[in-house]
Amino acid sequence: MDNIYLYMIIALAILAIADLVVGVSNDAVNFLNSAMGSKAVSFRTLMIVASFGVGIGALFSSGMMEIARSGIFNPEQFVFSEIMIIFLAVMITDILLLDFFNSIGLPTSTTVSIVFELLGASVAMTLIKISHEAGDYTTVMNYINTSKVSEIIFGILLSVAIAFTVGAFVQWVARLLLSYDFERKAKWVGALFGGFALTSITYFIFIKGIGGTGFANQTYDILNGETLKAFLDREVALIVAISFVFWIILSYVFVALLKTNIYKVVILVGTFALALAFAGNDLVNFIGPSMAAFQAYGDFMDPKVNVLGLSASEFSMASLGKQSTAPTLLLFVAGLVMVLTLWFSSKAQNVVKTSIDLSSQGETKERFQPNFLSRSFVRIAMGISQVSSYILPKSWEEKIDKQFQAPVIQLPRDKVHELPSFDLVRAAVNLMVAAVLIAIATSYKLPLSTTYVTFMVAMGSSLADRAWGAESAVYRVAGVINVIGGWFFTAFSAFFAAALVAFLLNLNIQVMFPLLLVLAFGLLVKSSIAHRNKVKETKTEDRLNRTESSSIQGVIYESANNIANVVNRGNRIYTNAINGLALQDLSLLKKNKKQVKKLSDEVDELRDNIFYFIKNLDESSVGASNFYINILGFLQDMTQSLEYISKVSHKHVHNNHKKLKFSQIKELKEVDVRFERFFENTKNAFQSHSFEEIGIILGRKAEIISLVTDKIQKQVERTRSEESSPKNTTLYFGILLETKDLLVATMNLLEEYYNAHDSSVRPPAPFIDKQKK
Repeated sequence: MDNIYLYMIIALAILAIADLVVGVSNDAVNFLNSAMGSKAVSFRTLMIVASFGVGIGALFSSGMMEIARSGIFNPEQFVFSEIMIIFLAVMITDILLLDFFNSIGLPTSTTVSIVFELLGASVAMTLIKISHEAGDYTTVMNYINTSKVSEIIFGILLSVAIAFTVGAFVQWVARLLLSYDFERKAKWVGALFGGFALTSITYFIFIKGIGGTGFANQTYDILNGETLKAFLDREVALIVAISFVFWIILSYVFVALLKTNIYKVVILVGTFALALAFAGNDLVNFIGPSMAAFQAYGDFMDPKVNVLGLSASEFSMASLGKQSTAPTLLLFVAGLVMVLTLWFSSKAQNVVKTSIDLSSQGETKERFQPNFLSRSFVRIAMGISQVSSYILPKSWEEKIDKQFQAPVIQLPRDKVHELPSFDLVRAAVNLMVAAVLIAIATSYKLPLSTTYVTFMVAMGSSLADRAWGAESAVYRVAGVINVIGGWFFTAFSAFFAAALVAFLLNLNIQVMFPLLLVLAFGLLVKSSIAHRNKVKETKTEDRLNRTESSSIQGVIYESANNIANVVNRGNRIYTNAINGLALQDLSLLKKNKKQVKKLSDEVDELRDNIFYFIKNLDESSVGASNFYINILGFLQDMTQSLEYISKVSHKHVHNNHKKLKFSQIKELKEVDVRFERFFENTKNAFQSHSFEEIGIILGRKAEIISLVTDKIQKQVERTRSEESSPKNTTLYFGILLETKDLLVATMNLLEEYYNAHDSSVRPPAPFIDKQKK
C-alpha cells in the first residue's frame, strides 16, 4: 500500500512542472502587459529583462508556500493518507483550471485558485473524516484555519477596488501634469518623474521582491544577527529617502547627459521588479503543494520522525506546521521551466493580449459584447461627467481637456498595428502604482493577488486616460466585468472541483488515482492540441480583409479577393445546409451555423470600418466610397440569406420534425448543384480578376432564377394535393425563397462590379506588389 504514495509523489512532481507551465502562461500578464502595450522596447529585449527577473526571483524564493502547508487547514488534525489526497486533488484541479483560463485568454489569479482548491479539498476531507468517525459536523472549524481564509478573501476583494481607484487617480494626475507632450517637457520634469517611479519600484523590490523570500528570513552578522527582512522593515523610511535622492540624480544624468528616455528605463526596471517578485513569491503557488507532499512523505518514511512505525492512516502531519525551505537546485530547475514557458508559450501571449486590448487608447477589435451592467456603468459615468462639467469653470475644463488631448498619428492602414496601445507615461504609471500597492500590502502582511492588482491598475489608468471613449466604453467595461466574473468563477469552481476530486480519490485511492491522473493529462493534451489548431486556423483561415485603396479601380482589385472568399464560403455553407437536411446530420448543421455566424461577423466588421475607409479617400476619389458601401450592402444581404437557411435547417432537425420528402431533397440538391456551378464560376472570375467573364455569368441569371421559381411552383402543387406536414412546407418554401434572395443579392453585386470595372485601367501598384509576394 505504501508504494501508492511513492507513485503519488512522482505524479505530484510531474504535476508541479505542468502547473509551472500553465501558471506562468497565466501570470505573465502581470509583468509583460505594460511594456508590450507601450512598445517601449523590442520584444526580445523585454523577454530578456523579464527572464532575468523570473530567474533571479526563483533562486531567491523560499520555494515553499506556508499557506499550502498550514495556512488554510490545521495539519495536526489530519493523517498522512488524508494530506496526500488533499495535495493531489489540489494539483490536478489547479492545472485544469488555469489551463482553461489560459485557453480562453482571461487572466486569473494563481493565488486565489490555489487557496480555494486547498480550502475545497480540506473541507471535503474534513467532512469525510467527521462522517467516518460519527463526529459532530460543527467541529469542522477546528480543522480549517477560518481566520486566515476570511483575511485572504477580504484582502483580495479590497485590493481590487483600491487598485482600480488609485490607478485611475495617479494616471489622471500624471496626465494632467505631463500631458501627451511629455517628451518635450523640461529635463527636470522627466528626472522628477523618474525619481518617484524608480523609488516606488525600488521599495517594491526590497519589500516584496526580496522581503518575501526565504533569503530575507536568514540572519546575517553584518546586520548584527538580525534578519534582512527585519532590517528592511525597520529602515524603510531611510531606504526610501536614499533611493529617492539617488534615482532623481541618476534620472537627470540619463535625461540630460545620456539623452536616454527615462520613461523606457522606468518600464524596464518595473518589468524586472514585477517579474522578480512574481517568481520569488508566486512560484510557491505552483510547487508548494507538491513540495509539502514530498516533505510529508519524507517524514512518514523517516524512522526518526515516525518512531512508532505508524501506518498512513495513523501518522499525524503536525510536522507540516514547521517552516521549511526548498533545495536551491529545485528552485533553479523551476526557474528554468518558467523562463522557457515565458519564451515559448502562445497562451501567455493570448492572456496578455486581453489586458492590452482592454487598455488600448486607439481602435481595436472589441472581444466582448455589451451587457446590462456595462451599459448601466457607462450611463452612470456619463452622468457624473456631465455634473462635473457644470461644476468646473469653463477655463479649467478647457485646460484639462488640452492636457488629455492625444496626438493624431497618421499611418497607412496596413501599419496601424505598429502603433502602441498606450503611451510610455501610462505604462510607467501602471508599473509604479502596482509596485507600490503590492509592496504596501506585503509590508502590512495583507494577502492579495498580484494578477488582480496589476489588471485593475491597468483598467483604472485606462479609464482616467480617456481610453474608454464613447465608441468603446461599453465594450471595454463589459470586458472588465467578464474578467472579474471569471475571478469569482475561479474561486467557486476551484473550491467545488478540488472537493470533488478529493472525494473521488478517497473512495478508492488505488483505482481513482491513476484514473484521474490519466484524465487530467488527457484533458491537458486535448486543450493544448485544440489551442494549437486554433492558432494554426487563425493563421491560415479565410478572412475578409479591409480595403485600403482610394480609387474605384483600386477598390475593385483589392476587394475581389474578399468577394471570392465570401462566394467560396457561401457555396460551402449552402451545400452543408442542404446535405445536413438530407442526412439529418445535426452536428454538421450546428457547425454550419457557426461558420455562417463567423462570416456574418466579418462582413459586419468591414461595415464598421466604413468610416476609416472614407476618411482615407482622396478628394478626387470620393466615388469609390459609394461603390464600396454598395458592395458591403450586397455582401450583408448574401450572409443574411445564408444565415437564415442555415438557422432554419438546424432548427428543423434539432426539433426532430418530420424529414423532408425524397422529392424535396432531390429538388434542393438540383438547385444546390446549379448554385455550386454558379458560385464556382463567380469565385474563379474574382480570383483571376477576369472581370469580363462576369458578363457571361450575368447572362445566366434568368435561367437560375427560373430553376428556383419552378421548384417553388412544384411545392405549391404538392401542398394542394399531397403535402401533409406544415413544418416541411414552411421549411421548404423558406429555403427556396431565401435562395432566390441570395441569388438576387449575388447578381446585384456582380452587376455593380461589371458596370464599375474599366478594363483599360491597370491594377494599382500596391496590388501588383502584393501579387508578386
